[in-house]
Amino acid sequence: MVVARAPRSSWTEAGLRALAAGGPDAVRIEALARTLGVTKGSFYWHFDNRHALLDDILDTWERVSVDEVIERIEGTSGDEDPTARSKLERLGAIASSSEALGIEPVAVDLAIRDWARRDEKVARRLRRVDNRRMDYMRSLFRTFCTDATEVEDRCLLGFSLWIGSNFIAADHHGRSRAEVIQGAFRRLFDA
Repeated sequence: MVVARAPRSSWTEAGLRALAAGGPDAVRIEALARTLGVTKGSFYWHFDNRHALLDDILDTWERVSVDEVIERIEGTSGDEDPTARSKLERLGAIASSSEALGIEPVAVDLAIRDWARRDEKVARRLRRVDNRRMDYMRSLFRTFCTDATEVEDRCLLGFSLWIGSNFIAADHHGRSRAEVIQGAFRRLFDA
């Protein structure tokens, strides 16, 4: 008898989708096994326990939402303008429209933020990730803003725009939410 096994990455991706949809309590081995069409034994082939999966989910979230985003922005070349402003514009575009692993990144971010309110280990991870994001934005804003206060203000506004816009249900009078967010990011990056 052959036992079907899902790759480790499939478990992590399914866990991320479950986290985005229902928080950490929705990340359940049996439910994920059903989703993946495999047995629970496949899970234990890759992970010692559920906590190991949750740690892997957090590692993947950090890699995809910070490392890979920065690599995408810094790795652009050719005819594209490599200025800090253009990098910030790309960051705004990625933040407002990107999907990683078939999941809207902000849905995972919001689920992790909610989880961090109840779990100190997750709160420490979230702080580290947010600090890495802010440090990257600071490095870009510093190239054209000489005032440290202005740099910090712009970074916080940009980050708040990305997270906070998901809590606003207002209409935009003939414009899409994506258009308004892109316009807000452009204004933020102007000198």
